Amino acid sequence: MQKENISEKFEHYSQQIQQDAFLKMEAIGNEIPFYIAPYPATQENEVVEAINALQKRLKTLGVDTLEINLFDLSLEIIQQEDDLEDVFEEETQSTKAEFLEMMQSILDVETEMIPAIDRRIKARAHQVLFITGVGQVFPFIRSHNVLNNLQRIAKTAPSIMFFPGAYVTSRSGSYLRLFDTLKDDNYYRAFNLDNINL
Repeated sequence: MQKENISEKFEHYSQQIQQDAFLKMEAIGNEIPFYIAPYPATQENEVVEAINALQKRLKTLGVDTLEINLFDLSLEIIQQEDDLEDVFEEETQSTKAEFLEMMQSILDVETEMIPAIDRRIKARAHQVLFITGVGQVFPFIRSHNVLNNLQRIAKTAPSIMFFPGAYVTSRSGSYLRLFDTLKDDNYYRAFNLDNINL
């Protein structure tokens, strides 16, 4: 994936998000208000700064955002379920496959992640939901799995997943390609925020 001008990309995002049609979910018909904001994984640090700046800018414009970082949320869930030190120790004593299975069990999207996200959504009023930390939770949590389950709970505000990779649309459908190398399952329901012009 080529290096992108992150400033230009996030200027575009700011211009789109602040539009009434975006905030009121009018520009997408009856579709689920989910957006993918893809970016090169190599520019992760730049994007983290840009997300923070975008949230501050939107706040000055009267647009409240709620950021849910999947990595931070995962740590919270692990600490509720288990001691973090025990998990680190388990990693040294297990095969990769065993550790992956254990982590996917602790961080089960349907029974753990989505209820935790739902609690956060309900706890604070917001107009836009930002989902971040996608690359940091791979392979324990798959982005398409989060998006598929998020449909049940995130209907009152637009949701944007900041995705380190590509959102590819082809004749056979759309899919997420994490780090621009790993193809995730097909996901058809989101809009590419890069292509939105209101």
